[in-house]
Amino acid sequence: MLTDILPFRFVLNPTAIAGASLWSLALYLAFFPTTEWISTQLKRWFNFAERSLYTSEAEYERTRKARESQNAFYASILSIIPFFFLGGLCNYGVELSLGDSWAISIGLIACMGGGIYELGRRDGESSR
Repeated sequence: MLTDILPFRFVLNPTAIAGASLWSLALYLAFFPTTEWISTQLKRWFNFAERSLYTSEAEYERTRKARESQNAFYASILSIIPFFFLGGLCNYGVELSLGDSWAISIGLIACMGGGIYELGRRDGESSR
């Protein structure tokens, strides 16, 4: 169906997508304070940009809570994008150095390591 619209073939390697996704999850977990910072900055920017669309202060304040919740959701979704690009680079590096068969295995190991690191970091913060 897509080939009927486009005059060329667009081939996506499922192994590369899976490996990049695993690496992005691992980086997202390992650098969670950075993830929160990116999400906060996006949320602030969305709220600022949306405020400029309203001319009435009363209308802005009436729908403020719902819009801020929606902007927080969009910010959390879009904060994944930089980590997906970095995950793609990590996956590409693993494929170049170790071969295609290792991409998903190392991505899984990185996910487990990132998850364990995040659990330890949160436990250390709660015990202070």
